Amino acid sequence: MSASPARTRATARPLLRSLIAGAAALLMAAPFVPAAHAQTNDAPSATIRRTTNGIPHILADDWEGLGYGYGYAFAQDNICTAADFYVTVAGERSKYFGPDATWRFHGNSSTYNNLDSDFFYKKVNASGRIEEILSMAPPHGPRPELVEGVAGYVAGYNQYLAEVGGPDGISDPRCQGAGWVRPITAIDAWRRFYQLASLASTGVAVAEIGSAQPPTPSAPFPSSGKTAEALLQENATELDERLGIELGIGSNAYGLGKEVTANGRGMVLGNPHFPWQEGERLYQSHLTIPGRVNVSGASLYGVPIILIGHTDGLAWSHTVSTARRFAIYEVQLVPGAPTKYRVDGEIKDMIPTEVTVEVKQDDGSITEETRTLYSTEYGHVLNGIVGLPIFPWTPERAFTIFDANDHMRYLNHFFEKNQAQTVEELFEVIKRNLGIPWVNTMAADKDGRTLYSDVSVVPHIDDAKTQVCSTPVGQAAQSLRVWVLDGSRSDCAPGTDDDAPAPGIFGPQNLPHLFRDDFISNMNDSYWLTNPAEPIEGFDAIIGDERAARTLRTRLGLRILEDRASGADGMAGTKWTQPQLMDAVFNNRQYAAELVRDDVVEMCRQQGGFAPNSSGGFTALGDACDILENWDLRDDLDSPGAILFRRFWTHADDASPSPWVNGFDVNDPVNTPNTLNTENAQVREALGTAVEDLNAAGIPLDGTLRDFQYEERGVRIPIHGGPGTLGVFNAISASWDPAAGYNDIYHGSSFVMVVNFTDGPCPDANAIVTYSQSEDVTSPYYNDQTLMYSRKEWNDMHFCESEIAADPNLTVQVLDAAATSAPAAAADDALPATGGGLVAMGLALMALAGASWGRSRRAVA
Repeated sequence: MSASPARTRATARPLLRSLIAGAAALLMAAPFVPAAHAQTNDAPSATIRRTTNGIPHILADDWEGLGYGYGYAFAQDNICTAADFYVTVAGERSKYFGPDATWRFHGNSSTYNNLDSDFFYKKVNASGRIEEILSMAPPHGPRPELVEGVAGYVAGYNQYLAEVGGPDGISDPRCQGAGWVRPITAIDAWRRFYQLASLASTGVAVAEIGSAQPPTPSAPFPSSGKTAEALLQENATELDERLGIELGIGSNAYGLGKEVTANGRGMVLGNPHFPWQEGERLYQSHLTIPGRVNVSGASLYGVPIILIGHTDGLAWSHTVSTARRFAIYEVQLVPGAPTKYRVDGEIKDMIPTEVTVEVKQDDGSITEETRTLYSTEYGHVLNGIVGLPIFPWTPERAFTIFDANDHMRYLNHFFEKNQAQTVEELFEVIKRNLGIPWVNTMAADKDGRTLYSDVSVVPHIDDAKTQVCSTPVGQAAQSLRVWVLDGSRSDCAPGTDDDAPAPGIFGPQNLPHLFRDDFISNMNDSYWLTNPAEPIEGFDAIIGDERAARTLRTRLGLRILEDRASGADGMAGTKWTQPQLMDAVFNNRQYAAELVRDDVVEMCRQQGGFAPNSSGGFTALGDACDILENWDLRDDLDSPGAILFRRFWTHADDASPSPWVNGFDVNDPVNTPNTLNTENAQVREALGTAVEDLNAAGIPLDGTLRDFQYEERGVRIPIHGGPGTLGVFNAISASWDPAAGYNDIYHGSSFVMVVNFTDGPCPDANAIVTYSQSEDVTSPYYNDQTLMYSRKEWNDMHFCESEIAADPNLTVQVLDAAATSAPAAAADDALPATGGGLVAMGLALMALAGASWGRSRRAVA
């Protein structure tokens, strides 16, 4: 189906289509042998078919070739972004950008000083831990196919860089001619994978680990002399916000089963809310080895495996889980020896790692700085997390972080998931690898079964251990869902379940999952209310809360499902069709307003034209009451009142006591709390302050998102959607500029996907990459999909070969490393065991069709 009637349609060329269709038939007929017997060629080859909006469909005859095509296509679109994160994980930011500059780990909303960051990554690299993992047998080490694929990815990335003539030939001005753009090696790729695994654990304390130094009499830490307890209390609100899902990354996802879909098949909505800038964006692609793997979807930058997507029979998405992935251990130090600590009375030495970082000076010269960093048996010693000066290293005690995600099993998980066809098969993959680092899984299959799972990597710190092992700091931090335990007792170390593949973590039997035939869902709250008909309960607090209030976005997500079942949403029938699900994600209902708008209007009219504000004065309300009363309760581009209400709720939501009259009711969790407390002084002030905000920014009270919420991508693009904290399902987080409005989208709906399984061989799927495929301002894929998103348009996710061949904007690029760097091997010698002869013939037909890109970045029309 097509949900994008406004999409440009080019005139089809019959000869080209027939040639490509014939090639596709040959490709899909190619016989293949089991992976264990597949050959890896020194010179990989692949074909990149790009369809509308530049979506690459990578076709190869082996895993190395698949990675090769992906690496080349990804480098074409995003080489500057990739080169930047490879500099980061190599610990070389100070060398190229200076020690005092900063970088943003958008995936967890942390900003890090270059020098401290370099010391952290140099320490990780010096430890040899990544090489140790690579030497292990699966599931701990990578499967052989992954090693082949990564080798291909590196070759493809480097080939693109070589073909444009190195950094000087790059068109993107962000890194054109830059010395920090270089060919990569396999270890660069694996370091990036390791970095992403730690995003929600040591990734929240990169600078605080890289800067942690033992106290000395001449330079005690902290300089304030405050205790850890006092520092935690001072920074509690900020810590809660910085570790919170709304300010980091989040998502919505549904798995719809046969009982609630119109065709009795499975359907999946994937709506991840990821950063709109730099390295933690999602990149869409389609990966095919005929007869072996056929998977379409998106992955985090630099990961040549589909992380959210679908196969022939299975679709899935992810949402950031509430489970905590790290624990802090407080160790008691030996007096006068700040690098010695006690466990069960035994004195132990911290493990020192001397690290040297190259540092660029103001005159451009390079010097070196050296630090010795430390670890305990629990993990890295630190002096804070998420940029906050908590957990100080004093002469009496130090704090050290246990990272449950010190692994890369997630790569094996996703590799196997990319070939799964049913939810039962998927769950076996999940349990076998137990490698998912920080997300829930929602899935549905062609038979109409659904699965929710938070069988992921969680430190084995059960409630009993928390009760007896929490230190005083830990007791204060537990309400913030940070676990601080007594490191002086060995019985307080993380436990291990019998069915866990690694020490220190829970096994599948003690982690939540649910199979259903109607639906499963998650909107970043815990597993508890995945399906209100069957609450999931009985798990430890470090995994998530139970029988507690849900966020407004979770509540709206569940109301959308309830309204469809009752027909209250105004759409035809009571079961889901694909267009209805696509409409649901972009209809921009705002649940906070649905709950309280009428209360606000009544309060507004009682003010007599003036409302108190937070400055202690009064604000003239003008037409505010009428504007709010006439608002359609949506964050659409042309919905007067959306901005005014957003500013109101931004202030009212923080009211103390609670802005609600009726609190949370465990027996009615979807509909409570409710009813605005208009007698609350801060709630009444919030209205006047909201009007003041708009007046100061020069925004009319009836100003709309079309004019005042936008993203600059070559042109100003208005962006619909709103904050998840206000209960907007289509979450968009934008910076508020008091002088201009919401003029920078930093996080929100990113790769949005709806997959509908049908009775035919091709899943019916649509997607949109809201920020577009490329960060390169010179790319045709820099803002094309952002413009589509602004118009609520979707892109077809072509999956079957016939669909790809029929795309009006199809271009084909044949890549062959042998033709570039070495004499080509004879066809009979190169590919006989893997059906390579038929693949080669199919590729030749495509090339003959005249759609080849050759080695050029420019697509042939």
